[in-house]
Amino acid sequence: MSAVNAIYAQAGGVTSVINASAVGLIRAWRKLQQPGKLFAAHDGVLGALDDMLFDTGAFTSDDLARLACTPGGAFGACRHVLNDADLARLLDVFRTHDIGYFFYNGGGGSAHACLDIARAARAAGYPLITAHIPKTIDNDLPHTDCCPGFGSTAKYLATAIQEASLDLASMSRSSSKVFILETMGRYAGWLTAACGLASRAPEEGPHLLLCPEIAFDEVRFLAKVQATVDTIGYCSIAVAEGLADADGQPIHAIGERDAAGDRQLGGIAPLLARLLTSRLGYKCHWAVADYLQRAARHLASATDCAQAEAVGRAAIELALAGQRDFMPAIRRLADAPYRWDIVPVPLAQVITGDRLLPREFLDEEGFHLSVAGRRQLQPLIEGEAYPPFRDGLPDYFQPQFGWHAKARR
Repeated sequence: MSAVNAIYAQAGGVTSVINASAVGLIRAWRKLQQPGKLFAAHDGVLGALDDMLFDTGAFTSDDLARLACTPGGAFGACRHVLNDADLARLLDVFRTHDIGYFFYNGGGGSAHACLDIARAARAAGYPLITAHIPKTIDNDLPHTDCCPGFGSTAKYLATAIQEASLDLASMSRSSSKVFILETMGRYAGWLTAACGLASRAPEEGPHLLLCPEIAFDEVRFLAKVQATVDTIGYCSIAVAEGLADADGQPIHAIGERDAAGDRQLGGIAPLLARLLTSRLGYKCHWAVADYLQRAARHLASATDCAQAEAVGRAAIELALAGQRDFMPAIRRLADAPYRWDIVPVPLAQVITGDRLLPREFLDEEGFHLSVAGRRQLQPLIEGEAYPPFRDGLPDYFQPQFGWHAKARR
């Protein structure tokens, strides 16, 4: 292959460990690929379209160590559906910069984009190797044991509801009876299920998990909350933003669909709180974790950090070995102790649809984590990987790139 340089870009909702994937990729590139340059694009594929590229060779070893511990997308991410004109423009940029490798770090949408780029390059006779680096707190990519970003978010949410449940218990006799925590996850219940890791005994919260994979039944829900309050004195609940009705439609969605066909979800927690207050008379508190859950690098899972860096490193190693149009996926080898490795999965298999929470990961009622669910999720939140602190706060790395947009040709 004559084209020896590479572009890395970040896509979609970022995570607390996406920069660890970037660092794994950059370090592997430096170790294995001497002649070429590895560029990072500003704001995902939009930066590649606008020729806004940063030579990652400018990072020092200390910069990379700090970057690996920093949440958010250091280079900027985007949500953008590529059209034919975009694909043609990208190939022009690749030719200009002698790009032979394209690495896109994101969720399902970026996997589709990666495959579209690969097919466009092949149709144009342009020599390009593409790799999709998995990332999503939703944990809904197929053919991987888990998705980098999920484990740390799961750890944060389980911790948050554990602590909030203790707070609720202390005031429940004379004040609030219910606390509701709303999680992200789109149409998959992985994050809500992970909250169940905090409940190691029947009296410990959360007492109810409301996942999209089980249709919401208002009568059944009200009865379960009332029974829990009658028995324990209070009830803490974790609910997925994509909680759905018997027809599979979200209970609460905002606005029209975007270019990718997605609707903004959120707001189910206050809706349920109003329902409980009006029907059962309970005083309720609720919280929407929103960006907090995916940005919480201060409470990251060591397992998640290791996996995030590993998929970045493997993307380089596999691509330079000749693997093309693939995703480096995490393969579980054992549960206890948890062992895993990285294997390539063709992009055509990655885009086959969302991986939802298996029914067997919830108990018979569907309100609690099952033994199988705990066995699957527990290893993913284990280990601590604290960032450096300064003046009592995390000392995160915020590189200054001096991006300057260039007009598209």
